[in-house]
Amino acid sequence: MPEKTEAVELRTALLRLRRASGLPVVFGGLLQEGRTLRIAELSGAVTPALSGLAISAGSGLGGKCLALSRPCAVTDYASSRHITHEYDVPVSAEGLRAVIAVPVVVRRKVRGVLYGAMRESLPIGERVFDAAMAAARDIEQALAVRDEVRQLLAPPPPAPSWEEVRQAYGELRELAPKIVDPSLRERLIAVCGRLESASGTGPAAPGVALTPRETDVLAVVASGATNTAAAERLGLRPETVKGYLRSAMRKLGAHTRLEAVVAARRAGALP
Repeated sequence: MPEKTEAVELRTALLRLRRASGLPVVFGGLLQEGRTLRIAELSGAVTPALSGLAISAGSGLGGKCLALSRPCAVTDYASSRHITHEYDVPVSAEGLRAVIAVPVVVRRKVRGVLYGAMRESLPIGERVFDAAMAAARDIEQALAVRDEVRQLLAPPPPAPSWEEVRQAYGELRELAPKIVDPSLRERLIAVCGRLESASGTGPAAPGVALTPRETDVLAVVASGATNTAAAERLGLRPETVKGYLRSAMRKLGAHTRLEAVVAARRAGALP
């Protein structure tokens, strides 16, 4: 949601809270990028002491509200033993005593806090509590609607590139021989077969019948691995990898590793 729109929503809710509750001072803020809460809007304040104040979860009345995700109140802020007192100076500068803090919660995540306060040490009545909760619900609904709109208008996530698919295929081919469970190994090899057919090249060309190990080696080589690296990843000796690679190249009519990979992809033996 654009910051200007957030400010309007917050200001409107606070004015509604002040009007419905009769509280002389109301203020609040929304979390920016889910991390920091700053007091962004005030109504009825006579000093700038609270403006822009950063609230940390667990600190003060608002921080307690953030941490617990539920309304919190004190009848005398400065002397309360139920909160920490990092913000006593700005609260005292504004002359606030009784304070209520209500969380703004959207999809179980706290997105902001609304405060209402009096300059006398008096209990927070049910009418004030209900008004604060109603104001918080107003913002919650507005935020939820705007989140939905943003999701609907957001472009779809980019599809994985074919190179990413090939990399995943190579990793699966490496993993398959290491799986002890026969049925699970067969399922994984079947998935590899689906990736091969997804290349759009169709079934392997006539006369090309690579063994599973030849395919494993080619899949790793296709990722740019050297024979030594391929051997380490497949749990083979470098000489064994060379043997499988030579055999695959012969079947594919290729003279180089690159030609073998290209020919295997054209034949549908690799994605």
